[in-house]
Amino acid sequence: MTSNNGKYLVGVYPGTFDPVTKGHLHLIRRASRMVDRLVIGVANNARKGPIFSMEERVEMIENDLKNMNEKGCDIEVKSFDKLLVQFAADEKASCIFRGLRAVSDFEYEFQMTGMNAKLDPDIETVFLMAADKWQFVSASFVKEISSMGGDISEFVTPHVQSKLEDKFKK
Repeated sequence: MTSNNGKYLVGVYPGTFDPVTKGHLHLIRRASRMVDRLVIGVANNARKGPIFSMEERVEMIENDLKNMNEKGCDIEVKSFDKLLVQFAADEKASCIFRGLRAVSDFEYEFQMTGMNAKLDPDIETVFLMAADKWQFVSASFVKEISSMGGDISEFVTPHVQSKLEDKFKK
């Protein structure tokens, strides 16, 4: 797959993915249909206080991708610890995919998109609306439900569910 002008298109879908949810996977599948190569950028975002290490988050996504059907392109998972636009530029990406669940997501994403455009005007931001089924799902809610022994099987894959159960047994 290439764009109309013959360019090889690379996209980046960044996030903390602590943990990866079925909502994330749905956006990955959709984004993979729009580019020739998709890089899942796992952010080292200590401000968010992830419960999983960088290596664990990368492994969970890679495991879920092995089991994903209908990938539209090659997908690679990489961790990063720099500005998102710098990571995207290093990957030769022409776009950054961002998911929107609700109006509350929009204000933050709007500000970030404006700043990224100032830092690198050659990289576009593409917003993908979450499907109705996933609009209310967040990694934070999933962690909270799991920490209290609730059933999260509808929101994450069995592999991620097992990792969360192990994490909260300790």
